Amino acid sequence: MKPLLMSALVLTVATLAAQSASRVQAAEPPQFFLWPEGAPGATGTEDADKPCLWLHKPAAEKANGGAVIVCPGGGYRHLAMTYEGHEVAEWFNEYGVTAFVLRYRLAPKYHHPSQISDAQRAIRLIRSRAKEWGIDPARIGIMGFSAGGHLASTAATHFDDGNSSASDPIDRAGCRPDFAILAYPVITLKGPFAHGGSRENLLGKDPAPALVDSLCNETQVTARTPQTFLFHTTADTAVPPENSLLFYQGLRAAKVPAELHVYQDGKHGVGLARNDPVLSTWPECLATWLEERGVLKKGE
Repeated sequence: MKPLLMSALVLTVATLAAQSASRVQAAEPPQFFLWPEGAPGATGTEDADKPCLWLHKPAAEKANGGAVIVCPGGGYRHLAMTYEGHEVAEWFNEYGVTAFVLRYRLAPKYHHPSQISDAQRAIRLIRSRAKEWGIDPARIGIMGFSAGGHLASTAATHFDDGNSSASDPIDRAGCRPDFAILAYPVITLKGPFAHGGSRENLLGKDPAPALVDSLCNETQVTARTPQTFLFHTTADTAVPPENSLLFYQGLRAAKVPAELHVYQDGKHGVGLARNDPVLSTWPECLATWLEERGVLKKGE
């Protein structure tokens, strides 16, 4: 190949790559820091020290006022941001739901209560800006996968109605989610069904027994725990399905509306399971549940 032609080819490839990168960058959803001036207890200024939300908005003609915060899994050590985060948010957008992907703080730098503080702040932030984002403040839910499911179940069992006298208007909003969605969640932190890695990353090596008890969320369910959808597989050896069963039993005992789907096959961490003809039906079940529970209704 002649040098001039080779140079032109290299230039063309480089130009196309730059244009592609530009399109990807332009397509990134907007990011909102939970505490623009710095999170409580932050020990640095890196991205990992700055919990945030990425906003995925549905098309205007589809938007129905529902909203959900998506908490990716990763054992409280890392975040599966793509298949348990942004892909899930885009799925919600197809149903008219505004979705937010949460980047919460992680071990080894951060332990409890940083994670639940981030999740509660996310709910307060969205509720306080609901009108701006076209969201019904009474239809804001939280969803989590694996350890993110533990965080979501913690938000569903540990909440308050806000502080009306707070100087920060965001803190005046309540942090109770209106519904919860838990996909192969870590729930218990004790006994044979606990996920040891998530527990250690969240609480450290030798947590106080009372702290462990308070975050075994199957024991924290009350009548105010929001309506909940759960998905798990029997074949999950990383986080046994008993985690979902324990939470479901707690919901039943408290008379909280709940739906549980346990599939026979399927490994841990399947996300939306788009390539599995059987497991890929679980999001369809979720969509039906959301519709039946009024989450997908058009706002007044």
